Amino acid sequence: MRGLGLRGAAALLAVLLAVSLSSCADSGGEGEGELTIGLLLPSRAVPRWEKWDRPLIEKRVGELCSGCRVVYANAENDAASQRQQMTSMVTRGVSALLLDVVDPKALRSSVHAAQREGIPVVAYDRLAEGPISGFVSFDGAEVGRLQGQELLKGMGARADGGGVVMVNGDPSSPNAAWYEGGARAVLKDEVRILKSYDTVGWRTENAHDHMSAAISALGPSAIDGVLAANDSIAAGVISALKSARVAPLPPVTGQDADLDAVQRIVKGEQYMTVYKPFRQEAEAAAAMAVALARGNDVDSLVTTKVDSPTTEDVPAILLTPTAVTRETIGRTLVRNGVYTLDQICTPKDRSACVRAGLTR
Repeated sequence: MRGLGLRGAAALLAVLLAVSLSSCADSGGEGEGELTIGLLLPSRAVPRWEKWDRPLIEKRVGELCSGCRVVYANAENDAASQRQQMTSMVTRGVSALLLDVVDPKALRSSVHAAQREGIPVVAYDRLAEGPISGFVSFDGAEVGRLQGQELLKGMGARADGGGVVMVNGDPSSPNAAWYEGGARAVLKDEVRILKSYDTVGWRTENAHDHMSAAISALGPSAIDGVLAANDSIAAGVISALKSARVAPLPPVTGQDADLDAVQRIVKGEQYMTVYKPFRQEAEAAAAMAVALARGNDVDSLVTTKVDSPTTEDVPAILLTPTAVTRETIGRTLVRNGVYTLDQICTPKDRSACVRAGLTR
């Protein structure tokens, strides 16, 4: 990443508002109602895709482009299925594609096929390969740094040379390496990385197997902290630790602020998660896709440029994530309207919520 650098969220929102207004001014253009945005999401294993990203993108496209449609497909973590879905959308002649890629290398030829048909492709959340026209995501290195920094805090005195197990994301995802690199930059020279695993499909059951193997190989007393790449992985890690009767639980990181993860944080089972305001990401991606579908440039939207393994200077919007711990749930997730206190504090968790200061 280089060039323009990160700008503040307020500046980005101002630009998006300006684009929204200009979009309204352009709405009388010929063929406006015929524009179609193809949305390809990677899985249902991570709750955010169906709960947040899809409805937010569909809503924002409708606001920016009256009469436009979003056609949707979910790959269920299968690259071959995503290739077929993308081929179908290219064949039907969508105006632009938002692609959250399962496997960048496997989808590279599909991105080229879209380009040959004059269909711009915006990489969403994960950096795709091939001739993409834009990229919208959160700063993955910062995600990893936040995880590493909070893990060290959670480990306390054991952060000085303690033993850490890393349970990383799917090796086919470019974000997994991005997160891991950020975390390792913080953890190096501070702790010992005892084991490091890649979690295919970001699946909870795979993470459970990895953590069980680590406990068997190392013994529970050797594990002072666990760097779990996201909340689905954290769920598997914590399940394995509890099955092995590890007590007290070591600090475990996460990402995505899933509701069940927030509840685990309240109860003291998970130490932290990374909150990525999905609305900002979805609205930025919708603005970029609509602009490209209309044949406009995206210079006024982008905050930086990135290089993929195949393409240099991809126009990009990189947003800033936030670490969330038990002490900060109220002023981040609750205040921003992500969850209500009633959603977080179920009847069986009321006492834990009181201890965490989550009361009306």
